[in-house]
Amino acid sequence: MRETPSTLNTTTAYEIPKGTTILVVEDNVSNFVLIARLLGYMGIHCEWKTSGYEVVEYADTLPRLDLILLDIRLPYEDGYSALKKIKAAKNLKDIPVVAVTAEASVQQMNKARKANFDGFIGKPLDPDRFPEQIRRILAGEPVWEFE
Repeated sequence: MRETPSTLNTTTAYEIPKGTTILVVEDNVSNFVLIARLLGYMGIHCEWKTSGYEVVEYADTLPRLDLILLDIRLPYEDGYSALKKIKAAKNLKDIPVVAVTAEASVQQMNKARKANFDGFIGKPLDPDRFPEQIRRILAGEPVWEFE
């Protein structure tokens, strides 16, 4: 599901503030490296957790957090369980949490909406589109895309 070109152009002028930090919760090292490199090229600092377990406690230690990219299929605690804890934490409840998953389908996207994710990006990530998706999310625009 793709946005129209007119929608995509709305945030091209959005500048990412210095110090922007994204927490990537991803258990696949290759996926994390790709995300980290793309964010690095954008001037965004990222932190990494490999499981939803203790993500709230870890996020609490960060001096700044602007976005959480949360894989749905994770060891120990899946993304849905972690999302519930994140949304229940007073200091994190306003941080957008976007599902990033290889289980990219209309059904999974609808399930993520019902679970109160703030967006959805399907894998495999498109390196050409991902920076714009992140810019749109950081600018406050919803991103719900699975292809």
